[in-house]
Amino acid sequence: MQKAKPEILQNGLQESFLIRTFGHEAFLAPYHYHPEYELTYIIHGKGKRYIGNRLDDFSDGDFVLIGPNQPHCWKLDHEDPKASAVVIQFTHDFLGQDLFEKPEFSTINSLLKESQAGLSFHKPKKLTKFILRLRKSNGFERIMNFLELLNELAKQDYHPIHIGALENGSNSNIDTNRINVIMAYIVENFKNDIRLDDVANVANLTPNAFCKYFKKLTRKTFVDMVVQYRMNFAVQQLLHTDDPISSIAITSGFNDMSYFYKTFKSKMGMSPLAYRKKFME
Repeated sequence: MQKAKPEILQNGLQESFLIRTFGHEAFLAPYHYHPEYELTYIIHGKGKRYIGNRLDDFSDGDFVLIGPNQPHCWKLDHEDPKASAVVIQFTHDFLGQDLFEKPEFSTINSLLKESQAGLSFHKPKKLTKFILRLRKSNGFERIMNFLELLNELAKQDYHPIHIGALENGSNSNIDTNRINVIMAYIVENFKNDIRLDDVANVANLTPNAFCKYFKKLTRKTFVDMVVQYRMNFAVQQLLHTDDPISSIAITSGFNDMSYFYKTFKSKMGMSPLAYRKKFME
């Protein structure tokens, strides 16, 4: 049973921020979270991106900035030894406590605040030269190149990913850690049968207390959240594979075909086959 794990970043060189290039091993990382911001650029790879309660496709050039303590992971659709990514991790005060509160950094500060909802950038190709420049630099030049990258990000077109924030406004460490563990359980298990007793045990709550707690923080029932993940996965499989609908239903966690068709039509307004045909047209 996998849970969202806190990641402790190793910074043996005492650098102000970390920039690392990973091979396919980056896509084997479990669903995890850490107090640093994370900017991830996919050099090569195709699969599913999990951030908060969102499941989205990713491919070459995917460029995403997420805020602190938001659980996330990238999973390849198929094993690809050439898959690679650049990951930059930094804290809000990596250059001093109040730097981003200065007027000259207002646009970057706004960017970082908005990143709590997760940000995906529309034209990542414009940003690759800044990544390349940053990877080749060091010392003072490295700091300046990173600030230039953040400034460029603030000027780019981007849209929020809308990851699942705590709906009641709570941001206590207890709530954050607990909901991250719950969401991790969903991410790792939504394709399989999920028992309420098991997930309640993961959250260290009784089943009844868990249902009330989950609904209070997410404004959704646990079953609704699981169905949302299964539907998102099924939709993406319909659009991007030629797999039979029955196979997609089972792969997505729907073992009852009649329930899958009924749920799909209720959520999407048409049958799975009609949805696929509409997309192809």
